[in-house]
Amino acid sequence: MANSHPLKNMVDYLFLKYPINDLYNHDTITKEGYQENYIPDIIEGILDLDSVGVKPDVESVAEIQITTEVSDEKRVNVTLPDLPDINEYINYLEEVWDSKWLTNDGQFVQLLEKKLKEFMGLKKFLLVSNGTLALQIALKVLNIKGSVITTPFTFAATTNSLLWERLNPVFADIDPETFNIDPEDVERKITPDTTAIMAVHTYGNPCDVERIEEIAKDNDLMVIYDGAHAFNVQYKNRSIFSYGDISTLSFHATKAFHTIEGGALVTKDAEVEEKIKLIRNHGIDTSIEEVILPGTNAKMNEFQAIMGLCNLKNIDRSIQIRKFIYECYVENLQDLDVKFQKIQASQYNYAYMPVCFEDEKTRNRVELALSQMGYYPRKYFYPLTVDFEYFKSRSKDLNRRFDLKAATDVSSSVLCLPLYPTLSSADVSKIVSIIREVMT
Repeated sequence: MANSHPLKNMVDYLFLKYPINDLYNHDTITKEGYQENYIPDIIEGILDLDSVGVKPDVESVAEIQITTEVSDEKRVNVTLPDLPDINEYINYLEEVWDSKWLTNDGQFVQLLEKKLKEFMGLKKFLLVSNGTLALQIALKVLNIKGSVITTPFTFAATTNSLLWERLNPVFADIDPETFNIDPEDVERKITPDTTAIMAVHTYGNPCDVERIEEIAKDNDLMVIYDGAHAFNVQYKNRSIFSYGDISTLSFHATKAFHTIEGGALVTKDAEVEEKIKLIRNHGIDTSIEEVILPGTNAKMNEFQAIMGLCNLKNIDRSIQIRKFIYECYVENLQDLDVKFQKIQASQYNYAYMPVCFEDEKTRNRVELALSQMGYYPRKYFYPLTVDFEYFKSRSKDLNRRFDLKAATDVSSSVLCLPLYPTLSSADVSKIVSIIREVMT
């Protein structure tokens, strides 16, 4: 197996954008020295350069090849949590320890909620303990009944939340380019029993929110957006969470921004906001110490919140690194028979790297070849939730299974490649090399 494809590796790609002599402000670094550098180090230099207005000189670029040997003991997963400096976390931890206030709307939960509101430009934003509970609370607070039109190309939590609330999921197909729910199929599947649409911003890519909301308005339907992947994403320079009746987020450890476990709800309605506050705390109105509606325990604790505060300080840099890795994959794979998701965001977070191959057989060959070399991509999302046996036995929508052609095609051919801020340039180059060898 070749170590790298000529001029198709991370080193060459970054050299073309940012020559090393400019990046490190000294004579061009040796090939051997460069091999020890990781993408985060490169990005840090780039951000410093940008701040002083240094522009790369592409004329000075040399063709460079590096080896990309992988240790037999090495395992590169599809994602790794983005962790802050441990000392920074410990400093916060000591404050929590000294306060002896570990949960129940502590000072750091309040602080994180305030900072995230400001960061994303949102007014009614409420933290909860995880993204799945956020979905369930959204359905509960809007008093959704009957059938809800949703996507089968999603994580199990989306469909689970509907079944948990004793609702009937009706599955609409997806757009084969954006991988999001197809608004025209949503409209076709509306019946007198339909009360809401639950759409997912797949991999953080904004849905066709304008068309979905037009359909909802015409048919008197509620709209819930599952924005688990969509932290700080914008559509037409507006937060994606400003659409719909309620949007939800997940801050699970694998997300672009995380609090270990965690989530949030966003709404524009003051009455809905107050109900969410009650529901996440057992339905208790603390001003009168009385349960005034059925609630649950969805409170974020202080340990989650301080992780979020640490990560928020580094989120811009983290997303910039993700962007460079994402662009490198695209640059080095785009001449193959693959398809990339059509991104509709004006501001994106590069949380995932989905690649669709020509068919399921090719996808599986690529996955096997990568795993044999210690790289573990993920068939995400596969299978469709409509194909899980448990869901099959409980959905009344089985007669519509044949309508899901685009979702079936994407699910059977997609593979999410490793993407996280500490992924090395050598690993990205090796992943590209393995994929190219399988497909050429």
